[in-house]
Amino acid sequence: MDLRKLKKLIDLVEESGIAELEVTEGEEKVRIVKNGGRSGGEYVMMQPQHMQQALAAPAAAALAAAPPAPAQPEGNIMKSPMVGTFYRSSSPDSKPFVEIGDTVKKGQTVCIIEAMKLMNEIEADHDGMVKAILVENAQPVEYGEPLIVIG
Repeated sequence: MDLRKLKKLIDLVEESGIAELEVTEGEEKVRIVKNGGRSGGEYVMMQPQHMQQALAAPAAAALAAAPPAPAQPEGNIMKSPMVGTFYRSSSPDSKPFVEIGDTVKKGQTVCIIEAMKLMNEIEADHDGMVKAILVENAQPVEYGEPLIVIG
């Protein structure tokens, strides 16, 4: 990561008053932790152990060791419209909104994504059959992450 970017990130942490910032850019990952107990506002930049090992390995060896990407079923891939936590049902005691093999209609609720304590119902954007559920229940999801395949 560019030193200018690191300096900007450190300045951002200092100005905002947050204690910790973690940034991932491609395969590079940096975590900046502000040590409030020390005088002078010192910073510690950490890199996770698995990232250090991956960056140390030659690129050719990393490509050779990488497992092939799993093939996704054919069909319309519903993607997460937001960052949050994926839930298959409205409560832990309820049955899931959809299962693999279920037929869904456009507008039917297929899952919930919790974002900032708000439960957002995610609706099917196409009619069809649920071919795959790509995310585990209660798993964090990112914006644009594939959730469900409807064919």
